[in-house]
Amino acid sequence: MKYVDEYRDEDIVTNLVNEIRAISTKPVKLMEVCGGHTMAIQKYGIPNLLPETIELISGPGCPVCVTSRSFIDKTIAYSHQDDVIIATYGDLIRVPGSTSTLEKERANGANIQIVYSIMDALMIAKKNRRKKIVFPGIGFETTAPATAAGILQAKVAGLYNFLVYSAHKVMPPAMEAIIDEGVKINGYIGPGHVSTITGKGIFEKIPEKYGLGVVISGFEPVDLLESILMLVSQIENNKPSVEIQYTRVVKPEGNVKAQQMMEEVFEPGDDWWRGLGVLKNSGLKIKDEYNFHNAELILEDVKVEPLIEPEGCICGEVLKGIKKPKDCNLFGNICNPLNPVGSCMVSSEGACQAYYLYNR
Repeated sequence: MKYVDEYRDEDIVTNLVNEIRAISTKPVKLMEVCGGHTMAIQKYGIPNLLPETIELISGPGCPVCVTSRSFIDKTIAYSHQDDVIIATYGDLIRVPGSTSTLEKERANGANIQIVYSIMDALMIAKKNRRKKIVFPGIGFETTAPATAAGILQAKVAGLYNFLVYSAHKVMPPAMEAIIDEGVKINGYIGPGHVSTITGKGIFEKIPEKYGLGVVISGFEPVDLLESILMLVSQIENNKPSVEIQYTRVVKPEGNVKAQQMMEEVFEPGDDWWRGLGVLKNSGLKIKDEYNFHNAELILEDVKVEPLIEPEGCICGEVLKGIKKPKDCNLFGNICNPLNPVGSCMVSSEGACQAYYLYNR
């Protein structure tokens, strides 16, 4: 099967592993900043194939994980309004807020509907014009264009009951913050889905300012091993750069149309990241001309419960790359996918869930 079997071919994997072993002489730490990579690395046992010189660590690549519990708390507060319907992707439904989840609120009678696309949310808005439809926008550059497209279509259609609560973020500030805070890494396995939208240019500052390479990777075993080989080669030759391994999907310029939609609807703003705190211009805020679709402005008089963080959860340190899931005393005991204490366990892209499923 094209684009599947050939990227899981045992002989190609063996050859790549041998090449890595042949050239790797320096101890290195490589960080992936994509939740899909985190899951794939553990699922395929990539760390077990590598020489002892190479360590893989997870970074802030899971959008659900880096988002504050206060985002869930406020979404829940919106759901308590009689004239509000929450239209959310399913990956948010079980994410813990301070004392509840959207799943629990839905069971208690809140009008919370799971959608599979922004178009579904617009359809709900069209059918329920006397209600305010709140779409919790979450994710990096991968999902932000779809949210932007939804806002643009809502404006054209006059669906001013369609509101977005944006927690969209952009990846480069977090990658820079990791280095600035002294986390010891030697290169990045670059996010494949993000780069499909952005292209390679947004990462150029990493080798220029910090002397660290970025290789944008696909998600299959051959992709990941080839990306690691490319990074190790950069390190061994002291030639850091931004390279694209995932060339069958990612183009240097990215998706220009998607970029234009993002720029039309959003502007940079400071935002909070779990493990890293507030990072300058790391968030995407809705521009003033689209304020009629900004849930935070239209629904400003909601009472949100005080933020409560779970005791003992080290999700922030895991996302920062200074600890691994198995360093947490809660991991696999109190905290598991059926009873997640922190967002790193509840998310299907979270490092804790990846380790629980494939590396206990």
